[in-house]
Amino acid sequence: MGRLYVSGSEVITLGCRLNLAESERIQALLAGESDIVVVNSCAVTAEAVRQTRQAIRRARRARPDARLLVTGCAADIERDDLAAMPEVDGLVPNTAKLDARAWNVAQRPAAAPRSLTRAFVAVQNGCDHACTFCVIPQGRGPSRSLSIPQVLREVGHHLAEGAREVVLTGVDVTSWGHDLPGNPALGTLVRSVLDAFPGLRRLRMSSLDGVEIDPLLFELFAAEPRVMPHIHLSLQHGDDLVLKRMKRRHARADAVDLVQRLHESRPDIAVGADIIAGFPTEDEAMHRANLSLIRDLPVIHGHIFPYSPRPGTPAARMPQVARETIRHRAGELRAAVQAVSGAWLVQQVGKPLTVLAERDGTGYAENFARVALPQGTVPGTIVSVTPSRVEEGLLHE
Repeated sequence: MGRLYVSGSEVITLGCRLNLAESERIQALLAGESDIVVVNSCAVTAEAVRQTRQAIRRARRARPDARLLVTGCAADIERDDLAAMPEVDGLVPNTAKLDARAWNVAQRPAAAPRSLTRAFVAVQNGCDHACTFCVIPQGRGPSRSLSIPQVLREVGHHLAEGAREVVLTGVDVTSWGHDLPGNPALGTLVRSVLDAFPGLRRLRMSSLDGVEIDPLLFELFAAEPRVMPHIHLSLQHGDDLVLKRMKRRHARADAVDLVQRLHESRPDIAVGADIIAGFPTEDEAMHRANLSLIRDLPVIHGHIFPYSPRPGTPAARMPQVARETIRHRAGELRAAVQAVSGAWLVQQVGKPLTVLAERDGTGYAENFARVALPQGTVPGTIVSVTPSRVEEGLLHE
């Protein structure tokens, strides 16, 4: 959960990187306003909704006299329940949250807020797919893409304000362009950003659907040094039958083949993945397939989600796995990722890394390894570090 403060107003962010990017835009819209608290919510899991409610209650306790407004996916999907909370003064529809009129404030220029480290640029929103476990299309609507000129303007604003790294994000980023004239592929957008801003040293992508990675985008990941050697895939599971029941569009072999080809072209590329534990009908053999996928790829940066039924989804009507079993399997998946990640971090010792400094005394290398930085390192600077050891998941010089 993140918090942004602007002149008496506060934006509390839950959920994905797209929400973070949108919160920065909301922050800019509210500049100069006083006593407004916005909770930019998430509804991807039941736990996310619980955390949204918790954030609302905490915000009200901390700011009893503020106007408290809720937006984000939960504001649409859980509208009636959130509106009934006594702490909430109003809801702003997810599709309207970047419109100044929804906040009853004056329209301001759409310049990006100042960012000393990285900028999240939302190039796409919504989703046209129908994964059986997912409510996000209910909260985000159909897929909509920014045009290339719109993306370039936003990237340019961020770079002018000091951002050193740009992250292209969205709900289903690899569907970017499907609704634009000529149906350009995501690789075209990435190439355009790199060509327009030769001084941009670090371009990173948020979670991608591997089956939609076009040839140009693959080549950029494989050979373009300014595209970071870090790819995060929306895998969800390692068993083919479960993937079919999820209505995913790839098989396990597709994921393995993609990662193998990337490693052959760029051996230092680090793989992240979203993986669900305890999907309905999942038996022990299916869970073992999930575990083995983490080791086979290998998954270094893993986001493990214990399955929770979401209202109105087909998966909620399937035979459910016991909650205690789901918790146990999620723990095993996290332990597998930790083992893979720990071994990989040891391999980074002694290698020179280029690190973008954060505000908390750490930074991220190009491969997304987290590095402890010398005291006094200025946030937003890019420094070279050769780690000598690993401590508690951090590389140290």
